Amino acid sequence: MEPTDWWRAQVFKVAQAKSGGASPSRGERITPEMIKQQMHNVDDLSSLALTINDEEVHVFFLDTMVELAQLYENVFLPLQRSDGRDPLTVLPYAQPCREGNLDLLLANLLRGHTILFFLERELILHVNTFQVEHRAITKSESEATVLGPQDSFVEMLEINLSLLRRRLTTPNLKIVAYTIGTETQNRVAVLYLENIANEINVERVKTRIQNVEYQGFVGLPVLKQMLEDKPYSPFPQFGLTSRPDNVAAALLDGRIIIMLNGSPEAAICPASFLEMFSSPEDFYNRWSTASLLRMIRFFGLFVTILLTSSYVSVLTFHPEMLPPALLTILSESRSQVPFPPVIEVIFIELVIEILREAGIRMPTKIGQTIGIVGGIVIGTASVQAGLASNILIVLVSVSALLSFVPPNFLMSNAIRLVRYGFILMAGMMGMYGQMLMLAFLFAHLLNLTSLGTPYMAPGVPRQWTDLFNGLVRAPMKFIVYRNRMSRAKRKQARPVGEE
Repeated sequence: MEPTDWWRAQVFKVAQAKSGGASPSRGERITPEMIKQQMHNVDDLSSLALTINDEEVHVFFLDTMVELAQLYENVFLPLQRSDGRDPLTVLPYAQPCREGNLDLLLANLLRGHTILFFLERELILHVNTFQVEHRAITKSESEATVLGPQDSFVEMLEINLSLLRRRLTTPNLKIVAYTIGTETQNRVAVLYLENIANEINVERVKTRIQNVEYQGFVGLPVLKQMLEDKPYSPFPQFGLTSRPDNVAAALLDGRIIIMLNGSPEAAICPASFLEMFSSPEDFYNRWSTASLLRMIRFFGLFVTILLTSSYVSVLTFHPEMLPPALLTILSESRSQVPFPPVIEVIFIELVIEILREAGIRMPTKIGQTIGIVGGIVIGTASVQAGLASNILIVLVSVSALLSFVPPNFLMSNAIRLVRYGFILMAGMMGMYGQMLMLAFLFAHLLNLTSLGTPYMAPGVPRQWTDLFNGLVRAPMKFIVYRNRMSRAKRKQARPVGEE
């Protein structure tokens, strides 16, 4: 009989059991009926009763996570040709299951393993046969660059780890895996370079992951919020990237990487405030160009939070601060606006946010059209209807553009939120309210930490060697020291090449 005919003759799908069952106690023998009871009403579970070399074998696997052709070629065909030999010899990748460990067996089944019950031998094996379609490696949409590598992470943890192994071919790259989520059983990987990373930071990350209690995670940004030092802060305390080259550079700098299966991002910790304004392309550009772009991003933060709020405070409380000619232009522009400046600014800011959200949720081509046409039409109509001044439309547009300058998307969201606080304080107390809000913002940032390290490093506390790669990026030959915030305690400040 041909192998394919044998396969077709043996394979059949067994109806699922209707009633549930309890897990066996430690040491109790696991039977195929227990698998059926625990997996009742799971329609993609396949149960096969095979006769291989006059021995009855019960097989369980999930149709949605296993390819039948690969299963037959890698598992059943070797068993058929084994001539009664030990299955562990025929299937070198198979792992035996300990008695009574039904939870582990079910977890492996749900991850794409195939479970084999050899009843006469009283042997239970599980083989990793996970094989599903996945997204191809493409360019990063959120961190696009002109220079440098163009690959990005995908939703499969194994592929993401392979992208890093290609770049860091060293046994010092350690990968510690955990399973979290009571329902989803997400696989989490913690990566670090053993001879470089700070041991205290590594232990902090491991402890926080082990202490997470949650039903499940649909993406790494959700897990990241549960691991941060100050979860109530609007500012992200861990870096987030989808580029393997960015992760490799962070590992070489002594950082710790957290990756989640099913998420195309990687979290970088510890992180600092200034790093949220640096892009991977900064190291591919010349140092002068990279420094200019970094300063534009950083000072754009202050412009976006102070521009529209200064419009409110000057027109409401401090008109004498403007030159007479400019004050006349502003007065004529607002002559038909019936609202106070603070209401006018908040109204236009909310319109911009609505247009942004509508453009994101709609299909790409329609979203771009809505964003451009909607902004022009609504802005022009608002000025003609007397709901806003034309000068305010210009200021809000510039402020909105500057809020998207930071490469970190979560930092952009935090800046837009903080901007509303400045507008409200400016409407209540004018320039004094702006300065009070600015002082509160700096106090909050100085109080933040990332894995216990200062969020405002390297500025506070200042380490002069870190300033070569801070707001200004020095030439590469000067960037030979790792950041003090991630340097291992047992190491002294030495060049990277001498460690």
